[in-house]
Amino acid sequence: MNLQIFYGFVGFFIQKERATMKLIKNFNNNAALVKDDCDNEWVVIGKGISFGKHPCEVIDDQKIERRFKADDSPANVVETAVNISPEIVEVVNQIERLVNDELQVKFDDYQYLSLADHIEFAIKRTQDGLHLDSATVSWEMSRLFPAEFQTAKEAVRLINGMTGAGLEESEAVMIAQHFINAGDQGATIQDTLKISRLIKGLIDILQYQYKIELDRNSFNYTRFIGHLRAFMVRQLTNTKLAEDQLDTTLVQLINEKYPDAVATVDRFAVFLNK
Repeated sequence: MNLQIFYGFVGFFIQKERATMKLIKNFNNNAALVKDDCDNEWVVIGKGISFGKHPCEVIDDQKIERRFKADDSPANVVETAVNISPEIVEVVNQIERLVNDELQVKFDDYQYLSLADHIEFAIKRTQDGLHLDSATVSWEMSRLFPAEFQTAKEAVRLINGMTGAGLEESEAVMIAQHFINAGDQGATIQDTLKISRLIKGLIDILQYQYKIELDRNSFNYTRFIGHLRAFMVRQLTNTKLAEDQLDTTLVQLINEKYPDAVATVDRFAVFLNK
């Protein structure tokens, strides 16, 4: 078959496959209620997705940036998706690109919506003269999750540049939590906050036990934090590794050769089980 004809057929069927969403209700230019070929209803978000469209007209699938199945999504999720402003949609799209470039992290649909809702509320709170007091948390965040915190500060600057909102840098703390959550698959924002507190406690124990001050800018520190974080995410999400069962001979050797390290780990266990 001639390649040009072949690609023409492929393009036709791809376009046919994409053009399956039909408009039911237009919430605004960037959010709509649509129905697919199986009569499933979806709330979809995308820049200009329903501009100039009328009920029963086909929605361009390529413009759909996020979608939420109307019947399966909680009412508050649907309400947030419907009410998200076009300006915030564009802001979150820009932040998503930033996070993907800097952290190699992508948001799922609900993480995207959660971040959008947070930013919209943060802007409103700032306009009402209410600001976060998070100096201590900022100090911890910058040391436990430096890459996410730095990217969050860039996101705050981006938000201010696009909206003129005037968010303070302290807002980066909570925005960073969204980035950490997106990177820790299966964890929630509440899990992320808990992990941050626990890691700080473990670092305090380690420094007390060994009477040292860890170099928070070192590779070893960053790697250690990464191991702690991965361990806690596995515990919180009930995820087990295939090699979770340690060789008893190796455990005995570690106990004999590194008693101080074993004692510190025992203190870790007591702290984590409180």
